[in-house]
Order: sequence, then structure tokens, then C-alpha cells
Amino acid sequence: MANEAPDWNMCVLIGVVMVMMRCAPGLLLAAMTDNHDLLGQMRTQWRQQGRSSSSQISAREFVHRNNELALHGVRDLCDLVDALEPRSGRSIEQRAAIVRALLRDAADPQLHRALLQTLLPGIVSVCRQLQFGRGIVEDPSMALDEAISLASELLVDWAGQDRQYAAPDLLSALRGRLRRWLLKEKAARSSNELDASNVSARSDDDGLITRLNNYCGGPHDRLARLTYARVFEGQPWRDLAKADHSAPRALQQELQQFATKFLL
Repeated sequence: MANEAPDWNMCVLIGVVMVMMRCAPGLLLAAMTDNHDLLGQMRTQWRQQGRSSSSQISAREFVHRNNELALHGVRDLCDLVDALEPRSGRSIEQRAAIVRALLRDAADPQLHRALLQTLLPGIVSVCRQLQFGRGIVEDPSMALDEAISLASELLVDWAGQDRQYAAPDLLSALRGRLRRWLLKEKAARSSNELDASNVSARSDDDGLITRLNNYCGGPHDRLARLTYARVFEGQPWRDLAKADHSAPRALQQELQQFATKFLL
């Protein structure tokens, strides 16, 4: 690492303003953040999960419990999600009745995942309405990431409820939760920027690069090098996380903790 004057403000600003994804238990979003194409990964995962033997069992039991929905020919949960597409030929009322039944049964992880898959276009629409957190989060994918996580939590909270307009209700509640999350992130960002201004006034004879060099080769070598790459080379979170085989938001949190504990 070259002995150049550190930009201390940039060091402090590596503080993460986002919490880790809070995924519901079961077959939900375990591996999603390792791939930045969240929707593409979910589609790929769904093609496998939705055709699995456990999916077939859940679909068969769901159809049996809800004979009035006339889900003839539904063999697995992929078929069930396809039945909710506008091109399925079912009316809006018929599709709403299926979503209503899915929410009642959403305690089943397989049906939870099917309902989440069905809501994805609406989740993206909610993010678009909130401009994907523009000016608050660093990357639009972070807002989408959080929205999917919040939607999954919402399905856990509402599982078993009987709502005639389940999909609009869920998306309205999601919009409220995502808006509150963005407001918290905005406040945290302002707080971090204020802390950066205060810290920048401190004198430190060793300098940030000297401190980072002290941690190279030791137990914190990885974090020191990632911090240097972010602060002095300006590498994007996405590129750092990809090279580190980690999730961007998890890496942000890890570097914030490292900076707070060892660098400030």
C-alpha cells in the first residue's frame, strides 16, 4: 500500500447503513445475495424448486383443500404460479381467490415461496414507486434486495389471514415498510456523514494507511485490504463483494465493524 495521505472522511463513510437481510425460515432467500441479478436468480431457483417432489406434494394438497378454485391440471407449484399469470385465461377475481388461499396457507414454506414468486412484479413496482431509494442507497439492487426480504417477512407475519384482496393489501403494506426502512437509512446516512466530519478533525500521526498496514499479514489481513480497496481505490461494493465471494451488504456491515473497532 502506498504511503499517501488518507481521506479520513472516506474511511468513516464505509460505515454500512443497511442491516442484513432478514429472511424468513424455511425455503426462502438463503443464497439470493450471492448473485446480484436477484430476479434472475429467483427465477432460476424457482424453476428447480417449483418442480420438485415436495412442490408437487404441496400443490396437490393445496388443490385438494381448495376444490372451489378449479385448479385442474395443476401438478406442481410452477403450474400454480402459472395459473396466476394474466395469460392463464382466468379472470381477475379467480386469480385474486387463488392468492387469497395462498396467503391462508403461507405457513407452508413451499406455498410461501410460491406466493413470493407471484408477487415479484408487484414488489418491483413498489420499488419503482419509491425510485429504488435513489439518493439514499448506493445501488438500486439494494432497495430491491430489501423489498424482497421485507415481503418475505410480511408473508410470515400475515400467514393464515383471510383477505379478499390479499395481493393489493400485501403490496400496500410492503410499500409502507420499505418507505420506513428508507427513512431510517436516510437518517443513518446523515448521522454517519456528521460523524465523519467530527472524526476528520482528529489528528492521527500514524495515518489510516499505517494502521491498515499494521493489520496486513495478521488475522485481519482480509478486512484491511478490502478497506484499502474501498477507501483509496474507490472500488464499488459490488466488485469487492464479488471478488470476496460475499454479499455486498454483509461486507459493508463487516467493514463498518472493523473500522469502528480498529481504525477509529
